[in-house]
Amino acid sequence: MKNKAILFLMAIMLFPLTSMAQDIFSKYSENPDVTYVSIKPKMFQMLAKMDINSDDPEAQEYINMVNSITSFKVITTDNKAISADVSKWVQSRKSSLEELMEVKDDGVNMTFYVKQGRDEDHVSEFLMFVDGLSAITKDANINMNGEKREFETVVVSLTGDIDLNQISKLTQKMNIQGSEHLDKKGKK
Repeated sequence: MKNKAILFLMAIMLFPLTSMAQDIFSKYSENPDVTYVSIKPKMFQMLAKMDINSDDPEAQEYINMVNSITSFKVITTDNKAISADVSKWVQSRKSSLEELMEVKDDGVNMTFYVKQGRDEDHVSEFLMFVDGLSAITKDANINMNGEKREFETVVVSLTGDIDLNQISKLTQKMNIQGSEHLDKKGKK
């Protein structure tokens, strides 16, 4: 009986940690100070069924990558308190993730994390955390819903059976700063 009581107490003590680690996106999904994006698996299935020339090897690689994604979520905010909470959440996740790369430029910090997948070229989770964006967005003319916006923090979570080689190609095509380093896959 004593062992069951101890296990119960441990479960209660660990519950906030597990809910915090899994819940940052749903926590802020309805917050007006946050831009929230969540693409569901059905959308990826629809994208994969688009009329793409399947004889083209590059198009086929794209289809394969899209089919392997199970979740894509983004939070963007300029709210300092939310930014601090997101940063705390990322810090709490660090022990289960491997830092892939870090880019620091003009006050902006961008860090890429991965969770190992089935082999060294695949990951089950890809997490990008960008902080300090207000240094470059404060004077930018960014309007959303008719309001001028600044951004401080962005967190992107991508889960599935993700091929890092494909992510590198995709981010380079999208001209995402720092993407040229992804093809190194964290090799030192």
